[in-house]
Amino acid sequence: MNENNYIELEELYGAHNYKPLNVVLCKGEGVWVWDVAGKRYMDCLSAYSAVNQGHCHPKIMATMIEQCKKLTLTSRAFRNDQLGLFYKELCELTKSHKVLPMNSGAEAVETVIKTVRKWGYTVKGVPADKAEIIVCANNFHGRTITIVGFSTDETSRSGFGPFTPGFKIIPFGDADALEKAITPNTVAFMVEPIQGEAGVVIPPDGYLKKVRQICTTKNIVLILDEIQTGLGRTGRLLAEEHEQIEADLTLVGKALSGGFYPVSAVLSNQAVMDVLRPGEHGSTFGGNPLACAVARTALKVLVEEKMVENAAEMGSYFLNGLKQIKCPLFKEIRGRGLLMAVELTAEAGGARKYCEKLKESGLLCKETHDSTIRFAPPLVINKEDVEWAIDRITKVFTSY
Repeated sequence: MNENNYIELEELYGAHNYKPLNVVLCKGEGVWVWDVAGKRYMDCLSAYSAVNQGHCHPKIMATMIEQCKKLTLTSRAFRNDQLGLFYKELCELTKSHKVLPMNSGAEAVETVIKTVRKWGYTVKGVPADKAEIIVCANNFHGRTITIVGFSTDETSRSGFGPFTPGFKIIPFGDADALEKAITPNTVAFMVEPIQGEAGVVIPPDGYLKKVRQICTTKNIVLILDEIQTGLGRTGRLLAEEHEQIEADLTLVGKALSGGFYPVSAVLSNQAVMDVLRPGEHGSTFGGNPLACAVARTALKVLVEEKMVENAAEMGSYFLNGLKQIKCPLFKEIRGRGLLMAVELTAEAGGARKYCEKLKESGLLCKETHDSTIRFAPPLVINKEDVEWAIDRITKVFTSY
């Protein structure tokens, strides 16, 4: 079958809830992927940071194959030999006290919403059914009904109500707005350290540190959604490390399995996580032995192969390369580590057509919010790869 045949099958039998670039991929290795015709592309999206370790990392693959031959699923009705080791290694790496494993990022967000509400009622003494969680405008935390209910993106919300109450929205990057929004019924503040889906929006320096102080003073739980920014993407293991703070609850996912298997987790201090009791929350697949074994190796290679340090070094090199491109269509270039974005001017006429041109030149990336292109290659990228990418981006934009 050719590329068009595959696309026709998707369009005929699949739901139309995505608008992908028309490239049909069938193979991946490191920062590179290949389409069904054999053409090679550099992946500058990394499955929204799920393949930080690069496509088909051989050590993670070997672990997955080995574990598949032993035991894949028990449910949490029984214990398995991988779960405790996964907990220990993840806690030691991230300086957490407790772990609650799930599958997807959205499940981790739903889990944390339940957990902080329970904490609010049983520990803080908030009246029943009055708990409030503060979130930020232009957030992206997932696609479930509860989560889209506190989104400010009308495309995500329109036609899906009624929504779950109990959320208050404030501007991102404004610590004073957080302080003013807190009431006696506030149980938590949930925020992305960098808003990825909004276009790699970086808050002002000192924002997270001030937020941490406010949450401590006001006795509310600080939740950092690091599903996209965590596990090396910004040049630190967790993005919170850029301001030397620790959240009460941290959400990780995506790269937690290196792209091999859906694995997410809520990382917590002991005081918050200990409010949950048997039967109050769970997941058939969450914490299964296959997921745990894969995640353990995904974390191991991240550290042993110094991918976090490489993200810091190559991210700086990539960002500097983008800033050297002289193009009047560039409104702003921003980034931290290997999470970068080019925001285009209104005169550019949207980002999609440039993503399509970059695809033709062998580089895959994706537009976000119409006018912004995000660049986030796997953390195994090297200097030669970065130069290759900058050369393609330069040629596409200078031709306009």
